[in-house]
Amino acid sequence: MILDTVSRLSRYAALNPLFLLVAEYLRRSDLNLMADGRYEISGEDAFLTLTRSSLRLATEAPLEAHRLYADIQIVLSGEEGYGWRSVASCTAPRGTYCAERDILFYDDRPDTFLTLRPGGMAVFFPSDAHAPLIGSGEVRKCIVKVRC
Repeated sequence: MILDTVSRLSRYAALNPLFLLVAEYLRRSDLNLMADGRYEISGEDAFLTLTRSSLRLATEAPLEAHRLYADIQIVLSGEEGYGWRSVASCTAPRGTYCAERDILFYDDRPDTFLTLRPGGMAVFFPSDAHAPLIGSGEVRKCIVKVRC
């Protein structure tokens, strides 16, 4: 997991060359002026979704993990909490992996929590189980999917 500001995403290009492409797209775009929806950056290799979501209690936020994509989570307005736990330490999968949505949920509980504010960014790799949308109220956010 990476916790930083979105303006520094290009510093992590050595981890995935698509991060540089995403950073350039984000630099040129005003996400606050864009409508909610999906936007392609590089076909199915890198794309983003802008959304508004209601937040929930930590006890109602299941851990999720992805096998094909890293998630770059960017808060645009509001505050969003996340739970985190290493996938390697998760022992209680909820159901089976859904390849169509690239997601597997876990009944394990996070062992670390963090909060993002506008301009903040968290990158969750396939080795990171994360529980998003923790808090109260609503958040507007950008979720960038980057193929690993």
